[in-house]
Amino acid sequence: MKVLVVSGIWPPDPGGPASHASALADFLHERGHAVEVVTTADAQPAPRPYPVRWVERTSSTRHGRCTLLVRRAALGADVVYATSMVRRAAVGARLTGRPLVVKLVSDEVFERMQRERRFAGSLDAFQGVHGGARLRFLRATRDRALRGARRVLSPSEYLRALAVGWGVDPERIAVVPNAVPPIPELPPRDELRAELALAGNVLAFAGRLGIQKSLHVALEAVAAVPDVTLAIAGDGPEREPLERRAAQLGLDGRARFLGRLPRDGVLRLYRAADAALLSSSWENFPHSVVEALAVGTPVIATAVGGVPEVVRDGENGLLAPAGDAGALAAAVVRFFGDRELRERLAAASPGSVAGYSEEAVFTRVAGVLERVAAES
Repeated sequence: MKVLVVSGIWPPDPGGPASHASALADFLHERGHAVEVVTTADAQPAPRPYPVRWVERTSSTRHGRCTLLVRRAALGADVVYATSMVRRAAVGARLTGRPLVVKLVSDEVFERMQRERRFAGSLDAFQGVHGGARLRFLRATRDRALRGARRVLSPSEYLRALAVGWGVDPERIAVVPNAVPPIPELPPRDELRAELALAGNVLAFAGRLGIQKSLHVALEAVAAVPDVTLAIAGDGPEREPLERRAAQLGLDGRARFLGRLPRDGVLRLYRAADAALLSSSWENFPHSVVEALAVGTPVIATAVGGVPEVVRDGENGLLAPAGDAGALAAAVVRFFGDRELRERLAAASPGSVAGYSEEAVFTRVAGVLERVAAES
């Protein structure tokens, strides 16, 4: 089988789509499938054992150039698999008559409106916003691309339900969770804390520092709880505002901005922490949550999107309402104030994601791709 993988981000970019696309491409290649990738990047991606075609992210013509790259690469593929840049993947697949499979990771229109500061509410509330001609156009092209896909894979039931509401045939949408990466043998927590210069009560976050993550809420929650440190791994457009906010809150030394870490570095950070902290205003099925649980670290998170599908309150983590720093702080206080609770949540964490191994999840994805390719 020849697979074209289309992803708007790619390592070393942080974020779930980059991790998923690269790990799946490696998996398919190692199992004898021919793989080619089309992505955008700030600089030439590191060499892989398969071609990675890229367009400079800052190019004013990147959209058209990406579409042409997809079209050219799709000519030699049996199936196109898009984790983002879905419109461009759909156009390229349509022009070449190749079948398209989409991994749906978000409501891209909602994310764009948030980035442009045109909408500040929740994802659920956005579904009822009608807006003007531009919003209607973006939704129409999104829906056309998804409806034209042979299969749509959603990591959560939550996002699947949204897609059905957009008019996607429910028979063509399957829920396939995000995968747990292979977990290397990690040193004891005390050694990792010494390595990372962490001490006391430690929370960790890893991911892209964007609006969606609402990390200002996490900072406000930590500011309300004495003797707790938040270690933040990642980079993105919100980093400077978040650093300023941490200074305003007097979190000197209690908010540690570590910058980008490789995937193993993220796993080591989560293993060193007492809990992972996720303060997002919306989520699908975050890779960061699965990774933290896999290394035995409970998660304190906002109950948004698909998060409650993997973080079960009182079983492998604690949940709080989105946008409520006081409620998130109360969950942190509860966690660190109850040793028996911490131990119970930590003990349950790895087993709660045992069925999400890359072998299991990627085998399912490969099976979908093979069936779609065979049907064409």
